[in-house]
Amino acid sequence: MEVKRLFDALHHQKENYPQEVAIASMQNGEWWKLSTDELISLSNKLSHGLLKLGIQKGDKIAIVTSSNRTEWNICDQGIGQIGAINVPLYPTISTADYEYILNHAEAKICIVSDAKLYDKVKGLKERVSCLQEIYTFEEVEGAKHYNEILKLGEGGDDVMLKAISDSIDPNTLATLIYTSGTTGTPKGVMLSHHNIVSNVLTVRAELPIEHGHTTLSFLPLCHIFERMVIYTYLYAGANVYYTDIETLKEKLGTVRPHFFTTVPRLLEKVYEGIVSKGLALTGIKKKLFFWALNMADKYEYDQKPSFSFKIADKLIFSKWREGLGGRIMGIVTGSAACPLKMARVFSAAGIPIREGYGLTETSPVLTFNRFAEGGAMLGTVGMPIKDTEIKIAEDGEILAKGPNIMMGYYKEPEKTKEVLSEDGWFSTGDVGTFVTNNAGNKFLKITDRKKELLKTSGGKYVAPAPIESKFRENFFIEQIMVVGESKRFVSALIVPAFAVLEQFAKENGIEINSRDELIAHPKVIVKYQSIVEEINPNFSHIEQIKKFKLLKNEWTPETGELTPTMKIKRKVINERYAKEIEEIYND
Repeated sequence: MEVKRLFDALHHQKENYPQEVAIASMQNGEWWKLSTDELISLSNKLSHGLLKLGIQKGDKIAIVTSSNRTEWNICDQGIGQIGAINVPLYPTISTADYEYILNHAEAKICIVSDAKLYDKVKGLKERVSCLQEIYTFEEVEGAKHYNEILKLGEGGDDVMLKAISDSIDPNTLATLIYTSGTTGTPKGVMLSHHNIVSNVLTVRAELPIEHGHTTLSFLPLCHIFERMVIYTYLYAGANVYYTDIETLKEKLGTVRPHFFTTVPRLLEKVYEGIVSKGLALTGIKKKLFFWALNMADKYEYDQKPSFSFKIADKLIFSKWREGLGGRIMGIVTGSAACPLKMARVFSAAGIPIREGYGLTETSPVLTFNRFAEGGAMLGTVGMPIKDTEIKIAEDGEILAKGPNIMMGYYKEPEKTKEVLSEDGWFSTGDVGTFVTNNAGNKFLKITDRKKELLKTSGGKYVAPAPIESKFRENFFIEQIMVVGESKRFVSALIVPAFAVLEQFAKENGIEINSRDELIAHPKVIVKYQSIVEEINPNFSHIEQIKKFKLLKNEWTPETGELTPTMKIKRKVINERYAKEIEEIYND
């Protein structure tokens, strides 16, 4: 069958390669596995139940879940095939944000995963005029369980349901995704079935997955990146296993995935863990570890392994692969810039990392590095996908045009006009350029966010992202934000990688009583100063870090310094650490 709507992907799987495990997630400590047929059956019940509740084409239903779970797919499929609109929301946003989005989207039903989320939204029924009911995936006292919708849908007429789903135009609205944003009111990105399906079909053709392969999913399904990937897995007939960040290490060993997607922050954490273990080694084992790591640091895509490299692979890198389950064929990273070192080192170790690029407004993929030989270039976000045009504006901004470009921002035509021209060109807000590899292929290289350029008091513009990305390659640095707007010179706030720093302290006889004492210790300051001096020559004089301040607390979405997709909220950090920044420039 031809896949034209999002819900077609599952039926395509049934027709071509039905799976015993289409989707699996943990329930009461055990895997709850649904076959293709079981997933379709439950989705149909959900559809029938919603129809009996009076839900019609175009009605909005919000879903909020703390972690990825099978019920999300049941709801997504069930909502979509009756022409209703899925409005996925982040679990980390505030009650005020929920109120704004539910009102703005005119959501009729909200389904949340657990008691914690139910407590955040249960008071909104009186303040959200269209909201009829709140359901939960888990048993929560005083709440309606989503099983009530399933039971209501038992015995429904599947012939009637197919007639409804067959009537849904691929160019109609499929989902409203509210951008997390670093500032301002969230905007509802309108994506049609065709927008996302065009991305699914194009991306699937370039991924090393086949039917029956095992995939692991832990990035939020409310984000278009992971959601599009799940449709791709369903279309390809891959087995999807859901987990969360807390149990990721364990699940990698038991699920043994062939493929998964991630964000650079998680790769950095895995790398830091590997390096920490290396630092704890002694004698010849430690020398061998860092000999192999140094070799990996010089790796290039498609490099033919030397004899020395084969030895390093057998002694060191093979253990890294086993730590990820031993079957990894590929990992795609997106959402934020991937430090070059991460892509280089993991790929050298036989764990192919490929970076892609896109936005919620582009469904999301615009470019990505391929897995086929000659299809990837380190330091870039890859080649444009099929049927998508990319061009660079005079001011360096990346513009895109194609079937994956959004319909617009919901109820905000003026904001839509700001980014979407009449002839279909979307302004990404990112700055970039094209570079060419030895094979003559053109790859997109992101240089910065257009709105994030710093301007020093001397009138010089500085792009912080490339500087931050380079510094994060050092395993002593967990997080960094470049500062210097309207200042004489550029500085940085640095969150150390404390696992690595504590090992350094132990080796250098530094007593660790508290993080405050640790980051203020003279030997620690000297160490970070040496790191700054080592990396600075990679940049022009005006871009070099002149001073820095070490911070004791990591930035997270929960504490507000990062968006749910792990992007730095520069305004929040600038305000929260105003005192520390002032100290940098007053010293």
